[in-house]
This record gives sequence, C-alpha cells and structure tokens, in this order.
Amino acid sequence: MVLVHNHPSGDPTPQPRTCDVTRQLRGAGRVLGIDVLDHVIIGEGRYTSFVEKGIWEAL
Repeated sequence: MVLVHNHPSGDPTPQPRTCDVTRQLRGAGRVLGIDVLDHVIIGEGRYTSFVEKGIWEAL
C-alpha cells in the first residue's frame, strides 16, 4: 500500500503530525500483514515521497 494525500496549501512538506500518523499506519499495516511502502504528499505541481526524501527510515 502507498499512502497518498494532498496539501491544499500547495506545499507538500510533511508536518510533524503527518509523520506521527504515518508511523502509526505503518505499525497497523505490520499487525495486519499489509506492507506500507511509501507516503506521498501532493502539492501544487510538486510532491514529497517519504522514501525519496529519506524520511521513511527515520519513522
């Protein structure tokens, strides 16, 4: 599974709460046997991938 959501502000920078929720969803995925592979935030013409930015390993 890949988590994806948009930021209406147009800025795809992850907020601390987004990282917290992502950590929780990865944990839930482990319990359920679902691989959560990435979290992508879409902004205005830009995106942030937690995997590409190296955030994924820190969660």
